[in-house]
Amino acid sequence: MEPTKPSNVHIANDLGVAQAARIIEAGGTVAVPTETVYGLAARADSDAAVAGIYRAKGRPDFNPLIVHVPDVTAAQGLACFDGRALELAQAFWPGALTMVLPRREDAALAAAVSAGLPTVALRCPAHPVMQALLKTCGLPLAAPSANRSGGVSPTSAAHVAHSLGDRANMILDGGETEQGIESTIVGLREDGSWAVLRPGPITAAQIAGVLGGKSDVVTSSIIEAPGQLASHYAPGKPVRLEASEAREGEFLIGFGAVGGDVSLSASGDLAEAAARLYTCLHLGAAAPHSLIAVATIPDKGIGTAINDRLRRAAA
Repeated sequence: MEPTKPSNVHIANDLGVAQAARIIEAGGTVAVPTETVYGLAARADSDAAVAGIYRAKGRPDFNPLIVHVPDVTAAQGLACFDGRALELAQAFWPGALTMVLPRREDAALAAAVSAGLPTVALRCPAHPVMQALLKTCGLPLAAPSANRSGGVSPTSAAHVAHSLGDRANMILDGGETEQGIESTIVGLREDGSWAVLRPGPITAAQIAGVLGGKSDVVTSSIIEAPGQLASHYAPGKPVRLEASEAREGEFLIGFGAVGGDVSLSASGDLAEAAARLYTCLHLGAAAPHSLIAVATIPDKGIGTAINDRLRRAAA
C-alpha cells in the first residue's frame, strides 16, 4: 500500500502555481523545484515572510539567503551590476549561477536576506515552475534549499515532505530536479577580482572563460554567501570519505569501480554523480547502518562541488 501523500503537496500545474502565488503574496512559504534542488520560497521584501523560512528550516540568521528573480531587469533593481555581472548574466542566466553583488540602497528587500552584509546573492533560475511562480506573484523570492538547516538538500517533493513536513505551507511537486546540486556562487570584488564562494554546476573554468583570470575556491570562516557553514548537508550519521570498501556498520556510497549499497555513478560520470548526490545521502540516512562511507570522487570540474558538499556532510 502506497503512503498517503501529505495534504500540502500539490502538482506544479497552472492551478498549483496560482495557489502557491497566493500563499507567497500572503507571506507564506512554498517549496518549489528549481533546476538545482528544491527551494523554500517566500517573498524577499518582507521581514516576516523571510522569518518564516528561518522558522521552517531552523536556519541560522547569520547565513544569507539567495534571492531569485525572473530576469536581469528585475535583478538590476536589487543590486548594482557592473560590466562583469552583465557578462555573466548573459552567459549563464537563466541557470545555476548565483552572483553576490553590492545591494542597492533602495532595494525592496528584507534585511534578513543579506544577513547584515552589504551584498545580496541573486539568481535567475531556469526551471519553468520557479519561473512561473516568479512571474505570477511578481515578487523576488528568497529561496534556500527546502530542508531543515544543515541537512541533506532535497531533489524531490518527497524529500521536502520528509524533512519539512507541514512546516512548509505548500510543496509544489515538479518531479526530480535535473542537476541535483546547488548553484555555483561567485563573488565579484570591487578591486576587479572574483572568487567562487560555493562550487556548483557551473565551474570556475567556465566563469574564467567569460571574465578571464582564475579563482581559487574560497574556504573561509567569514560567511559571505549561502552554504558556507563548515558543517552542512549532514545526513545525521558519521560520514567517512575516500572509502574503497565498506567497514562494519557502514552504508557504502560507491562511484566508478567502487561498488556499494548504492552508487553515485557506476560509469564514473561526474554529472550523474552530482545529480544523485543528495538522493544517495538520503538513502544512507534512512538505512539501518550507523555509519556512511563514500568512495573517492575526482576533484576536478563538477567533482570539486561534489567534494565540497561531502566534506561539509562529514564535518
